[in-house]
Amino acid sequence: MSYSIAEAARRSGLSIDTLRYYERIKLVDPPARDGAGRRAYSDEDLSWLEFLTKLRLTGMPIKSMREYASLRRHGVASAGRRKAILVEQRQSVADRIAELQGCLDILDYKISHYDQIDRKALGQRPAMEEISA
Repeated sequence: MSYSIAEAARRSGLSIDTLRYYERIKLVDPPARDGAGRRAYSDEDLSWLEFLTKLRLTGMPIKSMREYASLRRHGVASAGRRKAILVEQRQSVADRIAELQGCLDILDYKISHYDQIDRKALGQRPAMEEISA
């Protein structure tokens, strides 16, 4: 199946400009063209775009993504280096998760602290029933 650039953008969640940019910087190979010369994205192209989107979400720099994309064109011969890039990025993600977990722990601590303050404040005020009685 093939998809127009607008449909590929919709399905991938990327803008048309981003798709063209990714093509220009060689993150994606130029898609096939239909009879009218318009880009025709394949399911394989969309899968690759989904993977690139995940890499971006991990915080991978465009430079590393370009290296990975370039190596991908070399097939199995580049599998070792591609794996190394992913292992490095995985470590970066794991480090970031640990950092965010520390931030989450601090937020939980502070929220708990304010819950205790709220409970004490509520315990010191008379209940509404007592005020109206």
